[in-house]
Amino acid sequence: MAKRPARQFVCRACGAVSSKWAGQCEACGEWNTLEEVAVEPLVASSPRAGSSGRRVRLEGLDGMAAPPPRIQTGIGELDRVLGGGLVPASVVLVGGDPGIGKSTLLLQAACKMAGKGQRVLYISGEEAVDQIRLRALRLGVGEATLDLAASINVADIVATLEAEPDVRAVVIDSIQTMWLETVESAPGSVSQVRACAFELIRLAKRKGFSLILVGHVTKEGALAGPRVLEHMVDAVMYFEGDRGHQFRILRAAKNRFGATDEIGVFAMTDRGLEEVSNPSALFLAERRGNIAGSAVFAGLEGTRPVLLEVQALLAPKSGDNAPRRAVVGWDSGRLSMLLAVLETRCGVKLSGMDVYLNVAGGLKVAEPAADLAVAAALISAATGMPTSAGEVYFGEVGLSGEVRQVSQADARLKEAGKLGFDKAVLPRRIARGSARTKPPEGLTLREIGHLSDLVTADMEAE
Repeated sequence: MAKRPARQFVCRACGAVSSKWAGQCEACGEWNTLEEVAVEPLVASSPRAGSSGRRVRLEGLDGMAAPPPRIQTGIGELDRVLGGGLVPASVVLVGGDPGIGKSTLLLQAACKMAGKGQRVLYISGEEAVDQIRLRALRLGVGEATLDLAASINVADIVATLEAEPDVRAVVIDSIQTMWLETVESAPGSVSQVRACAFELIRLAKRKGFSLILVGHVTKEGALAGPRVLEHMVDAVMYFEGDRGHQFRILRAAKNRFGATDEIGVFAMTDRGLEEVSNPSALFLAERRGNIAGSAVFAGLEGTRPVLLEVQALLAPKSGDNAPRRAVVGWDSGRLSMLLAVLETRCGVKLSGMDVYLNVAGGLKVAEPAADLAVAAALISAATGMPTSAGEVYFGEVGLSGEVRQVSQADARLKEAGKLGFDKAVLPRRIARGSARTKPPEGLTLREIGHLSDLVTADMEAE
């Protein structure tokens, strides 16, 4: 009688393996994420069981061959995040919320590559071929010579790709819908996603085509499926945005062939996604001057300077409840720290107020250089005095209230001057061995060393 395969339980959130089921994963703490999978034991008569392996050839760092040319997608913002384009035999994983525009972006990129004579295959496990054609017509790319297929069977997809010559890029939409008949579980499970991704990645490395996988995300925003999937691919990108805004941000979380701090900015229109070559002007397009609680932050996303509006609103707290702190687009913990510094070091009383902070435009700011702009918006809201309409802010604030220097100040100033700003508030710069770069013509600098300098200036203006 044949022995039944052994069973184990795998967490679909982190990939941890357990010998028995439990309501909570001991590794990551998530609830109801353990799934039962079958494990085929290695038979003693199997050639792999007694194989001792072959000796691996060792090589030095010298003698590296020139890298192959990248494949341009035809979308500049996408190429920027990729590091210059798709690398042959590389694997890119693109994740994002449902309906954010992942399939739209990749269909547009696939059609543009096909229009340049590249052989591109678009394989969907979620839509029929006619649905893809209708979407292409709506996006205005229906004339492209793109090869389409609708299938979830990985064995059929691999056989097709083996037989098709001169394939340069393949889009799989999405990896959670793929299915291997040799794995005893439903599509989307941990074992299926891992096995399907392994087969497709192995084929891409051997055949030399670029593979783009679309991935679903969980309600927390992380990529669904085993965490090992992110380690198997060469680049992981997240497509971010708010349904209430037209802006979409493509951000790299991992990239073996480029930087991980670049972003691509798109605008969602009735004709699909359009590139935003000057995001600063777009983020500030609806800004109204002479409003208390608003300040412009000269930020940096990768190598690209971006100007954003930071908005703050203060309101008396209601009853005996604790003051509320609501933040959109920034770190709530950093806001609490900045409020404590303003109250303790600068004498600005905010403990009895509800504080609402928003980064307009839907972009999430992570760099500490936004501290000074947030502080300026809070001080403006507390005093009722608007900041200057032609003034930008950037600088990191320490716990003692000191304003610290940040990287690439000259690039931030140049972007501010290009958009017509005439004043900049920044940390006091110290020249070390060389003269400081002159600011752009028409831009006046106000250098401060402590946050109290900003408070004092606003009090005097009042």
